[in-house]
Amino acid sequence: MLRNIGACVLLKLNARKLNLDNLYINERNLKFMKAVILAGGLGKRLRPLTDERPKPLIEVLNIPIIEWQIKWFKKHSINEIVICVGYLKEQIIDYIGSGSKFGVKVGYAVEEEPLGTGGALKNAQSLLGGIGEDGFFMINGDILTDLCPNKLPCDEHTALALVPLRSPYGVVEVDQTSNVLGFVEKPQIRDRWINAGVYYLRRDIFSYLPENGNIEVTALPTMATERKLKAVKYENSFWRSIDSHKDIEEASKELKSKEIINEL
Repeated sequence: MLRNIGACVLLKLNARKLNLDNLYINERNLKFMKAVILAGGLGKRLRPLTDERPKPLIEVLNIPIIEWQIKWFKKHSINEIVICVGYLKEQIIDYIGSGSKFGVKVGYAVEEEPLGTGGALKNAQSLLGGIGEDGFFMINGDILTDLCPNKLPCDEHTALALVPLRSPYGVVEVDQTSNVLGFVEKPQIRDRWINAGVYYLRRDIFSYLPENGNIEVTALPTMATERKLKAVKYENSFWRSIDSHKDIEEASKELKSKEIINEL
């Protein structure tokens, strides 16, 4: 919920001891924002870690997920970000602030109650009013990736990133005579693709969004039926959704092995 105060915008929060400077964003900057991070979820599957800390502040290699995401956007020259916050929002706002310490500009859209991914984005519409017809990027608040978002804009359509489905199990390779040839630990299944939770959204997305509900089961299926949704495949990119304690451990190993931490 936003209210104008002179040349600034103040987030109306029942905040605890926050640095009030973090809550003021120049209105002139807000209208040029180019990306959205959905950071309002409860993170139930990561309990007890999320009992007193919001999921976007869960650390992977001692860096909160949302900091990874901001640095990833900045690497790709996306420097103006709206963060949709809800659960334990004060902690995220206090940590990220205006974004200046990360070299970006940040504003916040606050959910007073859970709105789902679609409702959260619709709630942020007023902060995206100056983006014109070119659209904006969006990422789910639990995604770590090194894919290039700038490949997503295509034609005049909304687009989503796809990554190969990763098997949750190890795979046994056999030949035609049932000889075991080897074992592959949780391989990617190259002919099956999943939604990576990274999007490039055109302004018409807002006419499809619910007031409360998830974009994946409301707006996107409708747009697909109308042939207004494109997909871009990322076959060799690092991608992880942090949904469990094991995901944190596995993502940490992959980030180290791929030296992604040194690239941001």
